[in-house]
Amino acid sequence: MGTEQPALLETSEALLGGSQKIGDEFEVVEKIPPWKDQITFRGLFVSAILGGLFCVITHKLNLTVGVIPSLNVAAGLLGFFLIKTWTGFVSQLGIWTTPFTRQENTVIQTCVVACYGLAFSGGFGSYLLALDQRTYELLGADYLGNRQEDVKNPSLGWMIGFMFVVSFLGLFSLVALRKVMVIDYKLTYPSGTATATLINSFHTSSGAELARNQVRSLGKYLSISLFWSFFKWFFSGIGDSCGFDNFPSLGLEALKNTFYFDFSPTYIGCGLICPHIVNCSVLFGAIVSWGFLWPFISQRAGDWYPANLGNNDFQGLYGYKVFIAIALILGDGLYNLIKILVVTIRELHAQHSKQSTIPLVNNFQDSEVSKLILEERRRDETFLKDKIPSWIAASGYIGLAAISMVAIPLIFPPLKWYLILFCYIVAPCFAFCNSYGCGLTDWNLASTYGKLGLFIFASWVGPNGGVLAGLGACGVMMSIVSTAADLMQDFKTGYLTYSSPRSMFVSQLIGTAMGCVLAPLTFWMFWNAFDIGSPDGPYKAPYAVIFREMAILGVEGFSSLPKYCLEMCCGFFAAALVINLVRDVLPKGVAKYIPIPMAMGIPFYIGAYFAIDMFVGTVILYVWERINEKEAEAYAGAVASGLICGDGIWSIPSALLSIFKINPPICMSFGPSTSS
Repeated sequence: MGTEQPALLETSEALLGGSQKIGDEFEVVEKIPPWKDQITFRGLFVSAILGGLFCVITHKLNLTVGVIPSLNVAAGLLGFFLIKTWTGFVSQLGIWTTPFTRQENTVIQTCVVACYGLAFSGGFGSYLLALDQRTYELLGADYLGNRQEDVKNPSLGWMIGFMFVVSFLGLFSLVALRKVMVIDYKLTYPSGTATATLINSFHTSSGAELARNQVRSLGKYLSISLFWSFFKWFFSGIGDSCGFDNFPSLGLEALKNTFYFDFSPTYIGCGLICPHIVNCSVLFGAIVSWGFLWPFISQRAGDWYPANLGNNDFQGLYGYKVFIAIALILGDGLYNLIKILVVTIRELHAQHSKQSTIPLVNNFQDSEVSKLILEERRRDETFLKDKIPSWIAASGYIGLAAISMVAIPLIFPPLKWYLILFCYIVAPCFAFCNSYGCGLTDWNLASTYGKLGLFIFASWVGPNGGVLAGLGACGVMMSIVSTAADLMQDFKTGYLTYSSPRSMFVSQLIGTAMGCVLAPLTFWMFWNAFDIGSPDGPYKAPYAVIFREMAILGVEGFSSLPKYCLEMCCGFFAAALVINLVRDVLPKGVAKYIPIPMAMGIPFYIGAYFAIDMFVGTVILYVWERINEKEAEAYAGAVASGLICGDGIWSIPSALLSIFKINPPICMSFGPSTSS
């Protein structure tokens, strides 16, 4: 676009330097297949197999700990392994098969992510399960606001129908902004970038010395990360208080406030990829929240809110954490959304006098600079060539919204058609905020926006059906914002692998359709095989009770929030707007040191531990750049991707070990020393 972009978004492609230059001396003349050829039957078959497998893993994690890692890199790796195994086998039989390209590999990864993503955003361990009889009984019939009328037990028919109605809307909501998010703002999308780096390394010509070194570096750090994650598992015990993930590296008191280094290769890798200002903003947000704000509010227990509440009770400290984080994120996201709209309108007005074509050939004095510019321009041209017409996105969104206004009230009667209409009017704003934040920090906060929608609609409908309406609206909101963020993450991967955005969009549609069937089916197997939700069983589904409690709380309205919570939310929302305005007004040299509210808001809700990991990554990169800037430029992306990929790959055997009830043999924990 025609304006200067914020410093935070200067995700220098040089950070990936090598990863994007892997074989690029050959990629300049590499033939890119048409978008239809990038989608193959064998690719869709493999996607269905991996999608089902990842749905099972996601359900397992959802129903036990409730934390789902990114499996993008694992999807890209396993897709490559299965297709190469197949093509190698048929070649041995003397049967010719079409070459396996990076674009087909990217399409498989996209399809798998779209499929298993619905196992998370479908709420099978949260809002959807909060509706069942078991959760109602756990709270008790005498629990104020807990009504038998707000019970809806899982059924394969209505779950599949609900998935088909709501899961496609997010794909149409932000298609028009793909150029803004990926090319103009150059958002990082760390998992998408790492996946692209991995896929590029698989499909690189072997002639370039730099390419070989980068692949070697990626493989080395992938192996180190994988081995380290495997080693950590032995000490992680049973529960959530054991192992290196709870290592009191800064002291036991700091550990209580989530300030510790948890030895996570994934977050260190994110720190290597994300710009320095993003990592520093995340750490600054952690210091403000967990270093000062939450300890200050905790001292007011018994005054501002009842003492001795549970850690996940919205009437206590947890309510401050969730809603203040939402206020910061919304303030930043909405400011940038308005800014994009203004700039886009101005750009469209001036576009008639500009030449829209991108030159592919130019002369430069420095051949290396010439190559980098040519590579970026070729990526831009590929990404912009197969346009997805705006009328398709608009008509698709409007058509699906119309269907939803008829179908959803049949599933959730208290959720009237005009409530659905309002939800679909505001949902694209939230989808943008979530995609923007995911591009900065790799965190998909769909559940956070879902909780906001839950609270608003539960309070809107009131005591008669508010719980059912709130949980249903939560599902609608989560599905839209989650799939929108996944789509942009995959667009980033496609951009870096020279894949057509049209093939990416179609594969997202196919993967989403697969997920609408596979996610409910795999959950149904768990539902019939295990005692889901039992406090004494292995599948406790901890978030089901939390979501039902929040819906009940929402019925009482904002007045039920802890004391001064709403005022603080307004203050932080205004602060986000002011900080963004200051960033845009100040000179670029000064503005680059102003923190980013969106990045600051993430640790408010999650904790400070990952901020320390990311800061370690950015310190490593900073020192590396000072020692040997050219080497850091060439290899930092490969090292970061190796760290993220290794940890991501380990999540699969780790989940399988958990499914087969193979527990870590050692619980390594820490406590204060005692005098004899």
